[in-house]
Amino acid sequence: MKKTVTLLVFTLVLFSCKLTNKNEEVTDEVNTNVTVKDSSTVNDKDENGCLASAGYIWSKVNKECVKGFSGIQLNPVNNPNNEDETLSAYVLFSQDAEKAEIFLPNDTTSMVLSRSAEGKPWIYQDWQLIPWKGYVLKKGTETKFTGDGEIGKKVTGTDTEQ
Repeated sequence: MKKTVTLLVFTLVLFSCKLTNKNEEVTDEVNTNVTVKDSSTVNDKDENGCLASAGYIWSKVNKECVKGFSGIQLNPVNNPNNEDETLSAYVLFSQDAEKAEIFLPNDTTSMVLSRSAEGKPWIYQDWQLIPWKGYVLKKGTETKFTGDGEIGKKVTGTDTEQ
């Protein structure tokens, strides 16, 4: 009787260990699939290598990926105390300040304005960026955005480890 009970306990322990190993294998397989899926989401770089999911966009003027909402913030004229960054326009300047790149809200591309001489406005088609009490951005004769000229922190690069 004692041998039978011992054999029964040994058999139960052996089978329970085997079931535990199978569960671990399934869990490892599921975790591996999740890891692969997550890493593919992080690699959503645009044609210039900017990580869009982390908020980076390509700067035509500076030829690098920059964090959206960086540079000089210009608020809508009808909402000068705007705190919603998504409603503002942003300006980045080239190192020589001859070109100004404008990022408008709800627009996926930027426009580059140029100026003919220091103290003159930057112009592209009917857009003008005028240095006056900070900056004024006009389309035609209508003032669209204004800002105090304070430069925010410029963030460049990507959010991936090198």
